[in-house]
Amino acid sequence: MNERTLAAFNKVPEVTIAFWLIKILSTTVGETVADFLAVQVGLGASVTTAIMVAILAAALWFQLRASRYVPWIYWLTVVLVSIVGTQITDILTDRLEISLYASTVAFGLGLMAVFALWYASEKTVSIRTIVTKRRESFYWLAILLTFALGTAAGDLATEALGLGFTLGVFIFGAMILAFAAAYYLGANAILTFWLAYIATRPLGASLGDLLSQSRTYGGLGLGTIYTSIVFLTVIACLVAFVTLRPPVGSMKQPWRPN
Repeated sequence: MNERTLAAFNKVPEVTIAFWLIKILSTTVGETVADFLAVQVGLGASVTTAIMVAILAAALWFQLRASRYVPWIYWLTVVLVSIVGTQITDILTDRLEISLYASTVAFGLGLMAVFALWYASEKTVSIRTIVTKRRESFYWLAILLTFALGTAAGDLATEALGLGFTLGVFIFGAMILAFAAAYYLGANAILTFWLAYIATRPLGASLGDLLSQSRTYGGLGLGTIYTSIVFLTVIACLVAFVTLRPPVGSMKQPWRPN
């Protein structure tokens, strides 16, 4: 396939500013919705995870059946993966009492194993060539592990190491900017993309906690309900924007993970 044909059948959106904004917002929603259902509603971590896994399975079914990239299905799946990834880490930490150090290392090794298997099978881990079911399966497994890893690493930094939510937002935001700068200076596009993608999870989690947690715990006290509603609304507007914008090929991509 030539580049235009690959772009037309690729199941992953263009990597634009809107892509990064929706990704960060979706990770924040993953943090706040998971906390809302598990704590405020009182479902608990196990029930919340079971419900979200079932909904995620349905979303993945539609996503995998789609012949091309469909914005609302794709981003709904990302939000659900974010919630499930958050819950997996929370269950390991809160229920099974596995340290954040151990879970961060375990998820990191798991993600590297997925990338190794993906590359061995497809000779690429680029998100610009997700045009087969097998590649898409590797992609979504990697995405789930990036969310779980990002949650564990974010909690490790902001809670276990005591950096706090505000400092966490600045640190992880700076990391993403550093990866972007490295890309524009000639660093490997695929590597810098995935590193930035992983860093968006702890950034979103730190931002969600900063906005929703009470002032007693270092947050702004907006609550999980209002934070989730605002961010979901912004996500919906951005998804509508990327759905209605000019077709692929008529806009320049700021980040091309070849």
